[in-house]
Amino acid sequence: MDFYAAPKIPMSSPDIGEEERQAVLSVLNTPYLSMGPYITEFEDAIRAYTGVKHAIGVNSGTAGLHLCVRAAEIHDGDLVLTTPFSFVASTNVILFERAIPVFVDVDPRTGNIDPFQLAAAAADLSAGGERAKRWLPRTGAEHHGPLKAILPVDVFGQPADMDPINDLAHLYGLHVIEDSCEALGGEYKGRKAGSLGDYGVFAFYPNKQITVGEGGMIVTNDDEAAVLMRSLRNQGRAAGDTWLQHTWLGYNYRLDELSAALGAVQMRRLAELLDKRARVAGWYEDGLRGLEAVSLPWLTPECTDVSWFVYVVRLADGIDRERTADELLRRGVPIRSYFSPIHLQPYMRKQFGYQEGDYPVTETLGDRNMAIPFSGQMSKAEVTAVCDALWDVLG
Repeated sequence: MDFYAAPKIPMSSPDIGEEERQAVLSVLNTPYLSMGPYITEFEDAIRAYTGVKHAIGVNSGTAGLHLCVRAAEIHDGDLVLTTPFSFVASTNVILFERAIPVFVDVDPRTGNIDPFQLAAAAADLSAGGERAKRWLPRTGAEHHGPLKAILPVDVFGQPADMDPINDLAHLYGLHVIEDSCEALGGEYKGRKAGSLGDYGVFAFYPNKQITVGEGGMIVTNDDEAAVLMRSLRNQGRAAGDTWLQHTWLGYNYRLDELSAALGAVQMRRLAELLDKRARVAGWYEDGLRGLEAVSLPWLTPECTDVSWFVYVVRLADGIDRERTADELLRRGVPIRSYFSPIHLQPYMRKQFGYQEGDYPVTETLGDRNMAIPFSGQMSKAEVTAVCDALWDVLG
């Protein structure tokens, strides 16, 4: 029987200190377990950091993206240009409103949506007819509405190339929903990730740059959209409604006060947390430089500051990732694939008829990318152990 070593190094670890613990405990000594003062403090901190007018706390990044889809008035059959190389939530929120995600393949170096293909897709979909058909899925889009929005994703903490995306949106009258759920702290040409479209969304799962356990935050400069999204997160209660009045069809997307307390303290530590993650990424770059079997993360010149969410290396063509993962696990090092292509998920195949080969760059990245243990909590010795294991297996 083949026995595997228990992982000696976790894939990720949240950085929670005594100040966070005391803040959460302090909430338990008040009557405000939901919609209390900490949610306001947390929202204000995000708003000030990103430089936007409004920040709206919600209970997940998925909830935040969904509310942005609602605010953009995306409805049944409308088309939204987005990426197949992402966590499934960025597509699911489009499907929640019975709209149609139209995928555009990604840049092979960054994994972010390819702005040149995006421009071609926007032109063809706006023209309609036979030109539009080359971008639409095989099934499920026979009767579609107009192109309404672009939903780019800031993959692994590196902002997408947002200037040409916004130029396209202006040209064709589209909304831009920036999925920055992996990119709090990232910058594009000196501007903060999340602030680069009409709406942006951050997420705070335990492996993110900051964590509240489960939670998210919408940022926007659109006054009317902010009012609507605040209402929708709170069961559709508009300003002036009583507790049992509901102007809109809304959701229970509120961020609880315990989570907000954790987030408010984490935001005070944001610079420290980002620096620690950058330090670990630097150790990995030093330790893996020269290992020909892997390619290290590549940053564009437009990315003036990457916010390290995960550390993903790309295996050279012909290397068996499953065998590599098994060998690393025997040495106590776990890995994860990032990402499994969205268009090849079973429900997407069933609804839209997608097949292997439809988005070749996304599929290649899905086959060859490998996330290795990463968090700001890692020690130099742990990073060295991971690097040594990779050299041992692949060197």
